[in-house]
Amino acid sequence: MSHSAKHRRDFLGWCTNSLTGTALASMLLQDRSVRADVIPGEAAGCPHHAAKAKRVIHLCLCGGVSQIDSFDYKPELAKFHGKSLQSEERPATFFNQIGLLRKNDWDFQQRGESGLWVSDLFPHLATVADELTVIRSMVADSANHTPATFQENSGFRLNGFPVMGSWISYGLGSETDELPSYVVLPDARGLPAGGTINWSNGFLPAQHQGVAFQSQGPVIHDLFPSRSVSDAQELASRKLLQQLNQNHLSVTGEEDALMARMRSYELAAKMQLAVPSVTDLSREPEQVRRQYGLDNDVTADFGSRCLLARRLLEQGVRFVQLFSGGSFGSPRINWDGHEDMIRNHNREAVRLDQPIAALIADLKQRGMLEDTLVLCTSEFGRTPFAQSNADVVGTGRDHNMYGFSIWMAGAGLKSGFAYGATDEIGWKSVENPVHWHDYHATVLHLLGIDHERLTYYHNGIQRRLTNVHGHVISDILA
Repeated sequence: MSHSAKHRRDFLGWCTNSLTGTALASMLLQDRSVRADVIPGEAAGCPHHAAKAKRVIHLCLCGGVSQIDSFDYKPELAKFHGKSLQSEERPATFFNQIGLLRKNDWDFQQRGESGLWVSDLFPHLATVADELTVIRSMVADSANHTPATFQENSGFRLNGFPVMGSWISYGLGSETDELPSYVVLPDARGLPAGGTINWSNGFLPAQHQGVAFQSQGPVIHDLFPSRSVSDAQELASRKLLQQLNQNHLSVTGEEDALMARMRSYELAAKMQLAVPSVTDLSREPEQVRRQYGLDNDVTADFGSRCLLARRLLEQGVRFVQLFSGGSFGSPRINWDGHEDMIRNHNREAVRLDQPIAALIADLKQRGMLEDTLVLCTSEFGRTPFAQSNADVVGTGRDHNMYGFSIWMAGAGLKSGFAYGATDEIGWKSVENPVHWHDYHATVLHLLGIDHERLTYYHNGIQRRLTNVHGHVISDILA
């Protein structure tokens, strides 16, 4: 490595680590009076057909939400309560403990005009049941949190693959040049299984990775200089960095890492103005803040993130992802109800039930639900039998990859509608099984993207989100 190249890399490393010179890249800024309404994606030909949805909010409930306690009512299960599983097949569970069957812990009711079954675990969400599209026949390929969470987000059980938000950013780009196209709002209590890999760009260009906004402390670390910089210093730094970049590009061409870094500085400079404005929730009317539960310590955290998600969409962000649940340990701060389902699920549900219902109602009231897709998923479900080898009915449930529920809402979907079915005890999908590849293909379809045509050449393979699988679930489309 040459002496000048070494010093150039040291200089860029200093910029990356401190972002003291975030505004250095303002030399790349275009005149704000000639902003484009849409920043196109990099994938050729997108969108491939007319889109029903323009943007997405993805709610990830980490740990495994119990389908038989939320959206998959199994009245027959009560008859088998306390009895053994009558099957020669031995389910692949996480702890390999197959206890006695146990009925649902929350009562179910038919909700709204559609009569959609929703349990008392989600009383607020039940009020917007007519907006929901529930898939009751999801299946996954792993009963282990980390690979299952990877598959939920990227379609693959291994890391290193781009997640859905990155693929959508690559395909469609952004509707703003002041904020990232893909924003992540993690749970303040901890990161999901696998950590930041769950919003990785994988082998796609680096600009398509998810940008995490923190709910505590600075929204984005190091976005602003740690010390004041004079106008003269700033101008000199811009000119120096511009010259260094031009010199390097003239030799190497458009190197992905450098181009991504240049774009990140350009974006960061604009974000210094945009982020404080979009994240200032005090600008919202008090009535809206109460609607999202910001006046309640229990709901304020997730309510703030739901409200921020709506504001980000309004400002042109393409894909916003919210995580509910963090690291795995004791006590568990997620939906992993191994020991005590009632305690676990009640604790987690009360945090987000009101905010999510408010988000859906707010989007509809503003006319945004017509072209916004709301997704709510969990990496797998829970077993209909207790996690115990004892002869008494336990209080927890193990992981279940054979049949579980997710829901969607908004643009292009049949609302107040349930698709697919599990068996009489809610263990296995028996009618219209839906794999993550099918789910991903359907989301892309609603955004105007053909999942077989959104590809990226990597290591000799034209890679895609759905690998070599997947089909659009046409029966849930309006």
